[in-house]
Parts: sequence; structure tokens; C-alpha cells
Amino acid sequence: MTAALLAYRLVTAGLSPILPMILARRVRAGKEDASRLNERAARQLQPRPVGRLLWCHGASVGESLMLHGFCERLRELEPDIGVLFTSQTLTAAKLMTARLRPGDLHQFAPLDTPGATRRFLDHWRPDAGVFAESEIWPNLLLGSHKRAIPMALINARSTHKSLKGWERFRSAAKSVFGVFDPIIAADDGTAKGLSSLLDRRVDTPGNLKASLPPPAPDGEIPTLFQGGGRVLLAASTHAEEEAMVFEAWSALQTPRPHLVIAPRHPERASTIRADLESRGGRVFQRSRDDTPEPEAVYLADTLGEMGLWYRLADLVYLGGGHAEGVGGHNPLEPLRCGCPVITGPALFNFETVADALKQIGGFVIAKDRTALVDSLAAHFGGGKAISIDPAALNAYFANADKPMAVTLEAVRALLRKSQRE
Repeated sequence: MTAALLAYRLVTAGLSPILPMILARRVRAGKEDASRLNERAARQLQPRPVGRLLWCHGASVGESLMLHGFCERLRELEPDIGVLFTSQTLTAAKLMTARLRPGDLHQFAPLDTPGATRRFLDHWRPDAGVFAESEIWPNLLLGSHKRAIPMALINARSTHKSLKGWERFRSAAKSVFGVFDPIIAADDGTAKGLSSLLDRRVDTPGNLKASLPPPAPDGEIPTLFQGGGRVLLAASTHAEEEAMVFEAWSALQTPRPHLVIAPRHPERASTIRADLESRGGRVFQRSRDDTPEPEAVYLADTLGEMGLWYRLADLVYLGGGHAEGVGGHNPLEPLRCGCPVITGPALFNFETVADALKQIGGFVIAKDRTALVDSLAAHFGGGKAISIDPAALNAYFANADKPMAVTLEAVRALLRKSQRE
């Protein structure tokens, strides 16, 4: 163990006694589920199911839904496999719990302390593990390696900043990332960066999210939208993005399109509502069974209904591109539903995808509020509408299954390895 990893282990062990206080504070802030704190400490867990168990871990909503879609495909080839999903956020937990197949499980990921990770791994004894994108927890990963659990990192994404950070601890990086066999990158930048950092070949077949089907149109359509009318959907928004979209929408000439806001974190709904009402908006909430009215905001603060909103929308403003430090969200879902997308310029998580999508005509980047106002005015006011070139979009998705095929084979090889061992 390198000096850096030893120091990390000692610090996380030393923090263990005060973590209950930190978790209690997070409960009060609405960031933890008080009834499931035992999962964070890896105590009093559900029984391990009998048979082969694949452990899939993703941080939040995007990674978790990707893993769920991946496992749906994997089960076609490995029908007897059970799956344990772990995640970090409340929103991901709610979504995953609602989507579980009989026999599958969801748990909050354990805190990355020596004790919690030891208890977690001793209890679940997974046959293999799959981590998604950028989730790197040294104690959890090194503990898995110690138990000879085969591990894969799929759809790996690393920013230039995070790669530079790991460069300072190159030996530690090689130890932690060395747990994974294989590593499959989502983009060329990550593949090149990790290859250089780890002195090993890291390939990329493309972004796995491009291989996933569009979300199902689940949910009941409110009466207001059943009669038609144009819809502007602000999807996966973060703090301050809702206000920016609301102000841009307010600047449109009447009759305006219906405005639906589906925040990335629905638990922020009361804060969003208060802010928009302070700006003169009328707000109706899905979670309260409010009946939406024209010339008002409909706050879609429920989970699992994005497929419905995408199919109702004429245009999607996709959040994360104007929010500091987020790096954008996956634009492929709305595009697969046939809905053009406008988003902000900070797309470091989807840089390769964004560059390719600029060629299809239905993907526009608004650098600031003024550009957003102009784009919305053109689209909804009779100017140059944002429209998808179907041929270009079909060409983009023509090879979309390659990342899925490569990842499926890699994980199946991992499962075969676990059986041999």
C-alpha cells in the first residue's frame, strides 16, 4: 500500500466515530434517508440472495439508470444472475427501488471507511463488481481486490482536472485503478488520460448511454396538455437554471408555450417554487396533484416520468450546462424521443458527444441567458426553429449498440472469471 493510500485509510478510520453526527446533519438537510442509515454503516443489512450476485455501483441518477438499462440487456444473456445496485443519492435510490426486478436489491453505498467497507463486502460477497463512470472509493475497491472479486469500470469518465489530481499520486492511482480489469472509457479524452496515468491501454467503444433505449412514457398526462399546445421542457435543471429559463420564457410573446420544469433533484421543489413565485410566476406542482393552468409553470417534481415529458415537449432545455461544476447531462435521451435540445456551454462530461451532436441540427448550445432568450424566441416565435435532421440522427445512432456489445462481453468475461476462481 502506498503512503498516500495508507494515509487515506488512517484518516477515514479516524473519522468513523464522528460520521454518525455528519450523517444526522445530512438527514436534516434532506440528503440522507434516516430509515436507511444502517446501509451507510453496512449494519443490519438485508439477507444476501442465493446464487450468483453481480454488484453494480453508480453515484447518482444518470449512472444508476445506465446500470439498470445495462443489466436489462445482460439478463437476456445471463438470466440467472442476481443484481445488487448501490448508489449515493436519495433521488437515485428512489428511482432504482421503483425499478427493481424480483430478486434484485438496492442499497445505499457504504461509507468508505475500513469498517463499513469490510462489513459490506463480508455480507454481500459479490461474484463480480461493476463501477460506472467516475466512482472511485479506495477502501471499497482495495477491499474488493483483497477478496479477489473481479471488478470492471465501465463508461469511465474523467475530467482533465481529476486526472491532474491523480497525477500527484500516480502510485496510488495505479493501485486503485489496478483493481479494475477491464476499464472501458466513455470518450477518447478519458481513454488517453487514463492510459497515460496508468501505463496501460484503455479503449473506448463510445458512450454506453448512446446504447440505451429512450425512457418509457410512463405517467398520466395532465388535462391541460391533452388538448395540445406547444411545450417547453426544462429538464434536469440545477439551482439558478430554473430562474434563467423562467425569465427567458417570460420574455416570449404570448401566447407562450406551456413551461414544464423537471428539476434534477425533485427535493428542491419548494425552494424552486418560492423563487419563481418571488419573480412573479404562478407555479403548480405535480407532487401536490395541482391542476396546471395556461401561462403558468408546471413543476414536475416526481420521479420516473421523464419519458412522458420528453414526448410532450417541442423543445428541451437540458440543465447542467449553465450550472457551475456540473458538466452537463445526457442529451441522448430527449433526442431519442425525437425532441431537439438546447443547453449551456459547460459540457465537460459530454464533450465528445456534444461535438458529434452539433452536426445533427437539433442540438444547440446557448452560451448565456441572452443567447437562450434569442433561441427560444426564434423557435417559438416563428423564426428559425431548432429541428432535428432525421437522417443525421439515424446515422449517429446507427453504431450506437457498439458500446453495449463491448461492455456486455467484458462483464460476461468477468462473471466467467469469478466462476473459475
